Amino acid sequence: MRSLLLGLALVTCLAAAPATRAAEAPKIQVLLITGDDVAPAHNWAAVSAATRAILAGSGKFDVKVCEDAGILDSAASLKRYDAIYLAMYNAKTPTISDQAKANLAAFVKDGKGFVVSHLASASFKEWPEFRALCGRVWVMGTSGHGPRSPFAAKVVDQTSPITQGLADFEADDELYAKLQGDAPIHVLVQADSDWSKKTEPLAFTLDYGQGHVFHHTFGHDAKAMANPAVHTLVIRGTEWAATGKVQ
Repeated sequence: MRSLLLGLALVTCLAAAPATRAAEAPKIQVLLITGDDVAPAHNWAAVSAATRAILAGSGKFDVKVCEDAGILDSAASLKRYDAIYLAMYNAKTPTISDQAKANLAAFVKDGKGFVVSHLASASFKEWPEFRALCGRVWVMGTSGHGPRSPFAAKVVDQTSPITQGLADFEADDELYAKLQGDAPIHVLVQADSDWSKKTEPLAFTLDYGQGHVFHHTFGHDAKAMANPAVHTLVIRGTEWAATGKVQ
């Protein structure tokens, strides 16, 4: 009888082990880089705080917020992260060092994740490789949008782990248009722009070397970030960029 009880206990422990290991899975480490934007276009602090809350609130991420893109100068500092989330357009310091550029490119090429949001794609405009990294970039004087207002966002690929089960939704945001670039991208969400008279990509993915890039144009302000569909995109897109999958 004692042997039978010991055997049952062992089976129970073995059955519980996978669940325990899953519960103790390490969180995805995200470096969220933010900073001064074009005043008064964006409240970067509020948007960054909302982004951090979305990611941390999912329980999947540990998020380190850095208000200085100079952190990219240290390859050693970047090694601890699984993904870099760029949530800024630093007008006061519009560029980064050559070493920082090399470190960011290598970070993604070597298999890590990169997320770029809203006007962050306008950063580092003198660096041609940044366009390839982002897939599409905002170019001052060319890219634009109509008045901020609600618009219909269409999910065009529900087979992606980022958008699986996500229905078309209404966004109250700026509908970015005429982003520039010719890198192959996989569009997940798009919308028809009254400003450009074209259908514009609003969320898309691309590969960069061995790494994954998720680019979304949402996030003019905290109100825009409060949209549940945007929450889903931010959480799943960041997880996919960091790991290549969504669990």
